[in-house]
Amino acid sequence: MSWRRFDVSLPVMILIVALLAIMVILPMVWLVIYAFADGQGHATLANFVTLFTDSSFADPLVTTLILAVSVSLICALVAAPLGWLVARTDMPLGRTVRTLVMASLVTPPFVGAVAWEMLAAPNSGLLNQLWRLATGGSDDDVLVNIYTLEGLIFVIACYTFPYVFILVANALDRMPGELEDASSMLGASAWTTARRITVPLALPTLLAGTLVAFLQALNIFGSPAILAIPSGFHTLTTKIWSLFEFPPKLELAAAASVPLLILTVALLRLQAAVLGRRGYAVLGGKYGAPRLIALGAWRWPAAGLAMLVLSLPLFLPYAALLNTAFAPVSSQFVTPSTMTWRNVRFTFLELSSTLPALNNTFLLAVLSATLGGLLSLVIAYVVARKAIPGHRLLGFLATAPLAIPGIVLGVGLFLAYTHPPITLYGTLWILLIAFVTIEFPAAYQQFGSAFHSVHPELEEAGRMLGATRLRTLADITAPLLRSAAIATWCFIFVGAIRELSAAAILFTSQTKVLAVLIFDLKESGEVGAIAVLSLTTVIIAAIVITIANRLASGRAASRLRVAG
Repeated sequence: MSWRRFDVSLPVMILIVALLAIMVILPMVWLVIYAFADGQGHATLANFVTLFTDSSFADPLVTTLILAVSVSLICALVAAPLGWLVARTDMPLGRTVRTLVMASLVTPPFVGAVAWEMLAAPNSGLLNQLWRLATGGSDDDVLVNIYTLEGLIFVIACYTFPYVFILVANALDRMPGELEDASSMLGASAWTTARRITVPLALPTLLAGTLVAFLQALNIFGSPAILAIPSGFHTLTTKIWSLFEFPPKLELAAAASVPLLILTVALLRLQAAVLGRRGYAVLGGKYGAPRLIALGAWRWPAAGLAMLVLSLPLFLPYAALLNTAFAPVSSQFVTPSTMTWRNVRFTFLELSSTLPALNNTFLLAVLSATLGGLLSLVIAYVVARKAIPGHRLLGFLATAPLAIPGIVLGVGLFLAYTHPPITLYGTLWILLIAFVTIEFPAAYQQFGSAFHSVHPELEEAGRMLGATRLRTLADITAPLLRSAAIATWCFIFVGAIRELSAAAILFTSQTKVLAVLIFDLKESGEVGAIAVLSLTTVIIAAIVITIANRLASGRAASRLRVAG
C-alpha cells in the first residue's frame, strides 16, 4: 500500500483520545498524590486531619455549605415562578425576558460582584447614597451592605438563577397541554390542575436545576474573592486560593480540593438520578402545545415583576459600571457636565498591563474555542459512531471535567506542570489546557446531540467510495453540523473570557488575562479601571456572539437561496 493511501484516521483518533486522557487524568493524579503526602513526599493523612480540625479550614467549609444551600433555594423560588410566567401564561414581553435572561449568562459572575460592590458598599455604594439622600439620613445609615454573607448569597443567586430558569422554562414549554385540558374538563380548578398535573411534571427538572444552582454556588470563586475576602471570611474556593500565597502550602491545597471534588461528583450523580426518574414520564404519542393561561389584569404587573427581577443581574449592575467608568470620582453620580474619559484613557493608555492582558485573553479565547471545538467534534464523532473500542469509556472521560471545579483543576494543573518532564507553568499553554478542559464537556454534549440528527448512512456512502473516516467527517458530516459548530465555538470563547478560578491559580505576571487583571486591580483600588475592563470583557463577548450569529444566519440564508 502506498503512503498516500494509508488511512491515518485511526492513529489520529487514538492520539486525540490519549490527549484527552492526559488533560483530565494527569492533574487529578497529581492532586491525589499531593493530598496524601507531607512536605518530604511521605504518605500521610495529616493534611486531612488539619483540614477537618483546624477552624481556619472548617469555617470556610461550613460557610460554603450555607452559601450553596441558600443560593439553590433562592434560585428555585425565583426561577420557577418566572419560568411559569414566561412559558405558560400570556404575560407580555415573554421573549424579551428570555433574551435578557440569556444576556445575564454572558455576564461573568465576578463582574456582577464588582458592580454590586459599586452599588451596595456601605459608604460609597450608589444605592446607599440614594437612600441617605432620600431619607436625609447620616453617613452611618446603610440600606444594603454587600460585604456580608447575605450580600454574597444575593449576588451569586443573581447570576445563578438563569440556569434554573432555562431548565424550568424549557420543561414547561415541552409539557403536553392536553393533560391540563383534561383536568379542567373534569372540573378541576386552575390551582388543583397546577398542583396535581403541572407541578409533578416539572418537579424533576426543578430539582435538577436546584442541584445545578447548588453546584454553581459550591464551586464559584470570583464572587467570593471579590466580596468575601474583604469582609473577613472565606469560602472553600477562596481558602484553597489563599494557600498558594507565599509560602505556598501545596499539600493542604490539594487536600482541601479533594472534598470539593467528591461533593461535586456526588451531586452530579444525584442530578442524573433525578433527571433519570421515570415516575413523572409522559407516555404516548405527539402532544400539542400547552394552552397559555390568561392573566387578565395581572399581565403587565407580571411583566413588571419579571423586569424587576432582571434589573438585579442586568440593569442596575450595568448602570453602576457605566457610571463608574465615566465618573470623575467612582462614588459620584455622573452627569453630562461631569462625564469624563479619564478612566478609559488611563486603562488603555497608561495602565501597562492592560494591552498584554487583552492580547492574552483574546488569543487564549480564540485558541480554546478552536482547539476545544475540533477536539470535541472528533471525540463526539468517535463516541456516536463507535469508531474505536472503548468508546463508552471515552464518553465518560469527555464528561468527567464536569465534576472537576475550576479551582480544583487549577490546583491539579499547577501540581502537574511545575516540574519536569513537562514544565508549562508560566506559559499560556497551561492556561489553554485549563480553559479547554473546563469547557470541553458542554462542547462535547453539544456535538453529541448534533450527531444524532445526521444519519450515519451519509458517512457510510463516503466510506464505500474510498474516503477515510477523517475525510468523511471533514467533507460530509462537519458541514452539516455548521450551526452546532458555531454555537460551540461561541460557548467556549465566552467561557474562556469568563474563567477566573483556574486562571487565578495558574497565571504569572506575563500571562495575566482580563479576569485576573480585574481581580488584581481590586488591591490597588483602581475602581474606574475595573469598571472599564469589566465592560470591555462583556463587550468582547457580545461582539463575538453577534458576529457568529450573523455568520450562521447568513450561511443558512445562502443555502435557502441555492435550494430555491
